[in-house]
Amino acid sequence: MDQEKLRRTVRTAMRMLDNVIDINYYAVAKARNSNLKHRPVGLGIMGFQDCLHVLRIPYGSPEAVEFADRSMEAIAYCAYSASTELAEERGPYSSFRGSLWDRGILPHETLALLRRERGGFVEVDESATLDWERLRERIRQAGMRNSNCLAIAPTATIANIVGVSASIEPTYQNLYVKSNLSGEFTVVNEYLVADLKKRGMWDEVMVADLKYFDGNLARIDRVPADLRRLYATAFEIDPSWLVEAAGRRQKWIDQAQSLNIYIAGASGRKLDETYKLAWQRGLKTTYYLRSLGATHAEKSTVKAGQLNAVPADVGAGESAVPSRCAIDDPTCEACQ
Repeated sequence: MDQEKLRRTVRTAMRMLDNVIDINYYAVAKARNSNLKHRPVGLGIMGFQDCLHVLRIPYGSPEAVEFADRSMEAIAYCAYSASTELAEERGPYSSFRGSLWDRGILPHETLALLRRERGGFVEVDESATLDWERLRERIRQAGMRNSNCLAIAPTATIANIVGVSASIEPTYQNLYVKSNLSGEFTVVNEYLVADLKKRGMWDEVMVADLKYFDGNLARIDRVPADLRRLYATAFEIDPSWLVEAAGRRQKWIDQAQSLNIYIAGASGRKLDETYKLAWQRGLKTTYYLRSLGATHAEKSTVKAGQLNAVPADVGAGESAVPSRCAIDDPTCEACQ
């Protein structure tokens, strides 16, 4: 990443968000009083999937999890530094005294508080690469302008306008139809098209296959394995990868993330595994749980009948659907 450009961008955004608190229209007096007292803002991100495509990193991989960690650390450091700079210029928020900031506790250090409260059960990589001690000292001297700084929103509409992937979402489909007042438009993943053209595979047959399989590459045999993995869509990626990336991202965020969970073949066991993993990784919340309808899944599944084609090194894999009731098998879910 271009660290200097990131610093300038985040600094500008934090100043803008702080200005909004003062010039905003408040229909409710309590909301106005609360905002002026605590001055919370929620800077987020979008285009995470685009970054992975540019870096040639599959979403379902340890490298993507590591990138989620390091990129969010950089954004968090810039955001908290910008809020401290605003405090030096305009003064800290009025309820700063006694806060975690005032006590020298930074967001990633609250994992220790959570672990102590639970009596354990918080398992997440806590590595850091930036000079957080320097920032802590600056906050101690100048304070913070904003009680909260970071929150990742869905960004579905504004990401569409900007032309990047939404929020921290994986690609939902490599090909889809977008509708607006001007009509309907077929939209295809531009990174995928560029790769297919580079390999001489972008032709009418490929377009027809992408349309038939809704942009899913898993059943298009002529597509090389590396491209299938790189352009795996949301329902092909094991949901544990989404949770792992979010867990590494969460430690830097003082609020929370709108994290959608995609499970093609939802089952009681898979839900239990996924949400327990989210709890162990210290996630504060998740967003929607999305699954495929039976009519859609029939057309798009791979030969093995599973859409979660990208395996995970963490968590258990998708369990097989029992063909009959196994009353003597405690792992059978037919009767649950």
